[in-house]
Amino acid sequence: MNEEPGRIMAAEMAEQPAVLRRILERGAPDIRATAQAIAARAPRFVLLTARGTSDNAALYAKYLLEIRAGLPCGLTSMSTTTAYGAKPDLTDVLVITVSQSGGSPDLVASTRAARESGAITLAVTNNPDSPLAAVSEYHIDILAGPEKALPATKTYTASLLALYLFVEGLRGGAGAEALRLPEVAEQVLARRQEIRTLAARYRFAERMVITSRGYGYPTAKEAALKLMETSYIPALAYSGADLLHGPLAMVDNVSPVVAVVTAGRGGEALQPVLDRLRGRGADLFVVGPQAQVDAASAGFALPDDGIPEELQPILEILPLQLLAYEVTIARGQDPDAPRALAKVTETH
Repeated sequence: MNEEPGRIMAAEMAEQPAVLRRILERGAPDIRATAQAIAARAPRFVLLTARGTSDNAALYAKYLLEIRAGLPCGLTSMSTTTAYGAKPDLTDVLVITVSQSGGSPDLVASTRAARESGAITLAVTNNPDSPLAAVSEYHIDILAGPEKALPATKTYTASLLALYLFVEGLRGGAGAEALRLPEVAEQVLARRQEIRTLAARYRFAERMVITSRGYGYPTAKEAALKLMETSYIPALAYSGADLLHGPLAMVDNVSPVVAVVTAGRGGEALQPVLDRLRGRGADLFVVGPQAQVDAASAGFALPDDGIPEELQPILEILPLQLLAYEVTIARGQDPDAPRALAKVTETH
């Protein structure tokens, strides 16, 4: 007898409030100590290294580090060291490598090369015994527990929270604003039936466009990845600013557009894009404040609980994970086991 499709992914999505609580209660002191040790070394620049879902978490960290900590950041191109053998001078540069498994050979090789080039190296993983943790000077355990479904869900939100607490630690903060996240995450995940109803609207979509600005942009990219790897719907993620520079021409009233509208400056910056999309008659699905959902074709209103803008991505992705799951189930596919994918991607 076959097991219910999507059973593992559903269970892991449901674990997320407990994982967030575990990080806040058990992981936060170690994260803060690691942040303080690195802050004492006064890094002058940050490079972030990751692949896939972890790359979207790294992009979130880039926003945090530049806005909250005032540190310039870049996303690395690993092939410069692993394929081309480049040896940049990374003295006093903080290199943060984000990886759920900590086992991808290119991540391990690029981190080792960075350390040999003088970098301060930090691994953020779900496996403290991984090769990546072993080659890094510092390590943060995201404490998500084993993740068996191929689509990453709980390790993504765990990575976001761990990175937020790390950046707050760099600037001498305790991250107290995050303490309400587990409770609010439970409220969002309890509304699964709303998403199931919306999934019926989008099950036959041939493509989707997902857009946001600011802190919401990593959410847009992660939502696109989840939709593509589970339902196989081509989903294109764009910054709202980039969407206006050409790709807007492909938007019509047939292909859905998902807008992640963060309550704050990112959402304000996205407003002209939303106006243009509505002007083109787009089928606009909004994740964000109730007022933005009311002005769209459909959407999911996030609780108005005063969660700071920089923490909203941890909540914004939850209904979009559920959407990817429910659309996949509605299309008769199994989100636990997307075709052609492996849990650890061994790029070199």
